[in-house]
Amino acid sequence: MPKFLRIGVHQSNVSGYTSKAWCVRRVGSAVFLKWGAVEVHGAGDGRKVYWSRLPQEKTVRCGTAQRAQDYTKAAIARRRNHRYEPLTGPIANRRPSAARSAELKQALATILIVDIVGSTAKAAKLGDARWTKVMGHYYAAVRKELKTCRGKEVVTTGDGVLATFRKPAAGIACATAIQKAVRTLGLEIRVGLHAGEYTISGGEMVGLAFHIGTRVAAKARAGEVLVSSAVKELMTAQAAASLKDHGLHRLKGVPERWRLWRVEG
Repeated sequence: MPKFLRIGVHQSNVSGYTSKAWCVRRVGSAVFLKWGAVEVHGAGDGRKVYWSRLPQEKTVRCGTAQRAQDYTKAAIARRRNHRYEPLTGPIANRRPSAARSAELKQALATILIVDIVGSTAKAAKLGDARWTKVMGHYYAAVRKELKTCRGKEVVTTGDGVLATFRKPAAGIACATAIQKAVRTLGLEIRVGLHAGEYTISGGEMVGLAFHIGTRVAAKARAGEVLVSSAVKELMTAQAAASLKDHGLHRLKGVPERWRLWRVEG
């Protein structure tokens, strides 16, 4: 069964991150597909990949073996052209440990969402090989700043990153540092920050706080860092002085209007 792992995050040779895997298997005129979130532990030849939750499955009945074979070849070709790499080892299922189960409890944190602006156009312009190298440098730069500011990476979202911080000031400092770092790669990002409660389930953020953070980031333009009023309220008066009122906004799918603030300087 050909298997593929979404590339980008593993380029920095780290352990303990969340990505996405995709599998295909042909039996006669039927094609069996499986995909979902995975956790990657270790690096290089010692890398282990685990389903972080039950994968989704689909059966495609093509009518003839030739059509099934053509469907499979086309599906594999699409994955190779969409930032996936062949995965030789197995993808295992495992039960959460007691330590991991503790992570499912609710927590209060500042949530940071980083997203590359115009990534699809840049990838098309640079080509797969160059874009893969740029993304490797991008994730390495983001992780370097997260480590400096004591942020915790939770999940990568395509070409974006979601992380949490104990203090909002640390999240804002990290956001501005990431901006400066990725500009040397010719990339522009938009960043949103929100403070609230959330849970982690199957490697994914769950809760309204996550959705609000995503919507705040969506309101930012290239080069902007926007924060919600919840972040501002948790900051000291001196730290909040760097924030400029960005007005009231409707956040898609979120009740009421929210006042956002733009990080200056």
